[in-house]
Amino acid sequence: MKRKLFNLSTFVLFFITGFTQDRNAKDGGRLETYKIAYLTKKLNLSSEEAQKFWPIYYKYMGEIKDVKMEHRRLDEIAFEEKIVNIRKKYKNEFTQALPGDRVNQFFKADKEFTNSVRSLLQDRELKQLRQKNNRSFNQ
Repeated sequence: MKRKLFNLSTFVLFFITGFTQDRNAKDGGRLETYKIAYLTKKLNLSSEEAQKFWPIYYKYMGEIKDVKMEHRRLDEIAFEEKIVNIRKKYKNEFTQALPGDRVNQFFKADKEFTNSVRSLLQDRELKQLRQKNNRSFNQ
């Protein structure tokens, strides 16, 4: 029984990952695919939960993306306020797919993923800067 459940959840994960890869191929990015795999694992989504969760997630991310595009025109407080309002709005929608404690877990996992990507990018930039400085020094 556990094996069948594992196979089903693995299939769902690969289906979702494949779907987002096709979507992201147009964007040229794989980050969203990694994020979906991370969230699926972190939230331990059942197939029923995943069917309900991902459509809400895509709507949520669409609204977040729209506000981020507006960010240049907004002052920082207005930007943060819009993000918080979207999160509040979708907290209620996510409870249709997940129990309340797991909705909170989603928001935490989303933030963790973003912070870890940001940290990796900063580390990469520092490494490149050091390499560039070392090359300049050695010449």
